[in-house]
Amino acid sequence: MGALPERKRYHPRPDRYVVAVCLRLDMPGFSYRKWGAEQYCKAGDWLVDDEGDIHTVDADVFAGTYREIVRGLYSKSTPVWAYLAREPGSIRTKEGRTHFGAGDYVVCNNADGTDAYAMSAAKFEDIYAPDD
Repeated sequence: MGALPERKRYHPRPDRYVVAVCLRLDMPGFSYRKWGAEQYCKAGDWLVDDEGDIHTVDADVFAGTYREIVRGLYSKSTPVWAYLAREPGSIRTKEGRTHFGAGDYVVCNNADGTDAYAMSAAKFEDIYAPDD
């Protein structure tokens, strides 16, 4: 695999929201399969429903990147940096590993490329808009 494409900055569309619940439970956590690999959720993480795409988000990441609209509804409040993958691959996430295909977006919550995940181009373009 050659050099990674340059990441560009995007902002969340203001009309997008998710339904989320914090898993404030006395539990050891649990694992589940998604994105082609095993994911792990721990106490305090968030269970997120993004228009039927159910997954978990690390507690610190959720606190730093989402804001509450009304109880149970949240919108992403911070920009992301992303690039379009030229070939299939996978990326380590806080929950596990995410596999992606050519044409999917690799998305990072931080400008330095950390806290990364991947999603289809259609989903990414529905959630985010490029910064001008």
